[in-house]
Amino acid sequence: MNCPVCNGKMKRKKEQYAYNDIVFGRFDADVCTKCREVFFTEKSSDAIDAKAKEIGVWGLERETKISYSGNSLIIRIPKAIASFMGLKKGRGVSVHPEGKTKLVMELAN
Repeated sequence: MNCPVCNGKMKRKKEQYAYNDIVFGRFDADVCTKCREVFFTEKSSDAIDAKAKEIGVWGLERETKISYSGNSLIIRIPKAIASFMGLKKGRGVSVHPEGKTKLVMELAN
């Protein structure tokens, strides 16, 4: 089988799957020996979905809007995400941009 990206040779291996900084484990995947593109098998994809549901990250992504509070802009964090992360009112966070299209919020220690 050839790689659909670069036409290199594919080799079956166990590859780590992570969503953001959450590591799900190692799963069977076809990996290109030339460009290193990874394609998880259908069985692995199902196992990854099951692991996402087990640890509570399945379907957590939400859209929200930017609003005003006084002279500041605020972003509302959906309840499902707040619960998953254990966020509470008054918790310190650090916010910084990554380029012009990504805003990163990290919990303070």
